[in-house]
Amino acid sequence: MSRVFNVLFLCTGNTARSILAESILRHDGSGRFQAFSAGSQPKGTVHPLAVKLLTAEGFPTEGLRSKSWDEFAAPGAPPIDFIFTVCDNAAGEVCPIWPGTPMTAHWGVDDPAAVTGTELEREAAFVTAFKQLRRRISVFTALPLASLDQLALQKRLSAIGQDSDR
Repeated sequence: MSRVFNVLFLCTGNTARSILAESILRHDGSGRFQAFSAGSQPKGTVHPLAVKLLTAEGFPTEGLRSKSWDEFAAPGAPPIDFIFTVCDNAAGEVCPIWPGTPMTAHWGVDDPAAVTGTELEREAAFVTAFKQLRRRISVFTALPLASLDQLALQKRLSAIGQDSDR
């Protein structure tokens, strides 16, 4: 059996984008990846439109919660192999010291929770974020992780976040 990689998605509030990414990877990377999400300043609740969308698309929502990234820097936390920031604010913040040597990349996605307007417009913003994250995660899960050296892998991870689907 091959190794399971631990992946942490970070955002500021941990209510929408990082939650979507966690659920997508749990579903699409099941058996190969263990997904987590956290925030630098977690709001303590998962955005209801994120849960609604994930449920409608058949993605797991059980156990999703808004939590601090400090949980993953504490003794006893699972060793993280990959960390992806999905919001521009979190990418610029001073992160905790992570145990081990996780590879990191910034995969910025516009915040669907910040969209105002009709319910349909707000839902559309969540669908857009979901599709962007799913595409990026699909590229990530297809990478030949075992055969890439560290530098090549780092370049590939960074390139995923530079796609033009924003």
